[in-house]
Parts: sequence; C-alpha cells; structure tokens
Amino acid sequence: MKQGTGKLRLKEELAGWLFVGPMLIGVTVLTLIPIVATFFLSFTDWNFVAGLDGLKMAGFDNFTKLFRDEVFLKSLRNNAIFLLTVPVYMALALLLAVLINKRVYFKSFFKVVYFMPYISSVVAVAIVWQVLFHPSSGPVNQFLRSIGFNQPPMWIADPNWALVSVMMISVWISIGFNLIVYLAGLQSIPRDLYEAADIDGAGGWAKFTNITLPMLSPTSFFLLVTGIISSFKVFDLIATLTQGGPARSTSVMVWYLYETAFVNLRIGYASSIAAILFLCVLAITGLQWIGQKKWVNY
Repeated sequence: MKQGTGKLRLKEELAGWLFVGPMLIGVTVLTLIPIVATFFLSFTDWNFVAGLDGLKMAGFDNFTKLFRDEVFLKSLRNNAIFLLTVPVYMALALLLAVLINKRVYFKSFFKVVYFMPYISSVVAVAIVWQVLFHPSSGPVNQFLRSIGFNQPPMWIADPNWALVSVMMISVWISIGFNLIVYLAGLQSIPRDLYEAADIDGAGGWAKFTNITLPMLSPTSFFLLVTGIISSFKVFDLIATLTQGGPARSTSVMVWYLYETAFVNLRIGYASSIAAILFLCVLAITGLQWIGQKKWVNY
C-alpha cells in the first residue's frame, strides 16, 4: 500500500510540474532573465550594435550621470505628477459605480459604454483626442470659444498643458476598468448590512462611509496598486500623441528609456533607467502593502 501511494504521489507531482512547466519557462525566459540582465547591463557602457566586444564595465557611472541628467529628472517628475491620475479615476469610477448600481436602469448597457475606451486601441483613442484637442479647429476649443474663452489652451501643443491633456485622456480610458471592478465589489457587499443600517436610521452618507467604503477597501487597494504600476508604465499614449514633447513636458521614464535604448542605442544607460524604474515601483508597492494594514478591511 505504501509503495502504491508513493508512486501515485510521484505521478501527481509529475503531472503538476507538466501543467505549470510552460508557465515557469515563460516567466523565467521572458521576465526573470531580462530583469537580471537589465541590472547587469546597468553597470556597463554598451552599444549593442558593437556586439559583445564593445561591452565595458562602468560601475556606478550610469547612475551617477542619471541623477545629473536634467531630462531624466524631468521625466521622473512627470511620472510623479502622472500618479495623480490614479486617485482621480478611482474616485470617479467609484461614484459612477454607486450611481449605476443603485439608481440606473440598463446597467449592462452602461457597463459596456464606460468599458469601451479601456478595450479600444490606444492608438485609435489617441488619434481621436488629437483631433478633439487641435488648437485651432478642434471641437474642444471651438466649444470653449463659443462660451466666451477667447484664448483657450493649446492642449497637447502647449508645454504647460500637454501633460495635463495626456492625464485627462488617461483618466477617461481608465475609468471603465475601475468601474467594472467596483461594481463587482459593490454586488459582493451583504444586503443585511444596509438593512440593519436602515433600521438604525442611518442616512445615505452614513451608509456610504461606514459600510460601502470599508467593504470596498480590498477592491480599492487592488486598484490602487495596479493603477500606480500602470501609471509608471505609460508609453503608448505618449508615443502616439506627443513623443515626449513639446519641450520634454510629457517625457516619462519609459519614454526616455525607449529613446535612450532604441534611438540613441545607449543600452547600459537605458538599463540604469530601467533599474531605477523597477526600484521606484517596488518601493511604492512595498509601502502600499505596509500601509494597507491600517485601512484595508478583509
């Protein structure tokens, strides 16, 4: 019996490894090895066109230059500003989710309408917003002139407004996903809690602050973590709309990394940017995991 049990256990383990093997190989080849290679290359001065013979160790020179690099520092600052989109679209998505969940008919229709920008091609969305934000003939500025604004902003053509414009588009795109997740969270809250609050005479705001928000805190935590990570990875909107301009006003870390690696071919320097980006995301995520113990209710 023991021998048969051991063989059965071995077969089960082999079957398990066969099922997870392709995933483990994919993660190792496409994620873990590139991460290790990036950290190694960040300490080198290498132009990959020169081949491996041109690989030279540079120590911490790349990181020293990085923090004296005005373009990198501006990109890092733009990324920090871009983080403000996360609480904005989370708040809007929560408000819409509460309204749709309680006071709107045809809920499925509104779910689809708000989710469409999220699943649409970012390139197509960016082109549509380029037309809308056109400084002279765009519908947005034509509307503003019609209501009395004689000199409306030039939006993505203005260094003072370009990043704000991209942030507004990002908020518009991201609301749908957050809305769907919040709606799922709202439907998982037990109705008994609201019925008990009604018996105690609690108003709508009291029920929202004492029941809805605490019960949605795990959902909010998930959306906050994924949203901040996504804000650090923003690239497609920048590449389609502004290419980091005008005057580097929309340059973010991923865009500067792309320019450094694939336009200027400075792989070592680009790898140091990627290492800093990785450490920033890791640090912020770690702080969120520590802080969630004080406000997330499981």
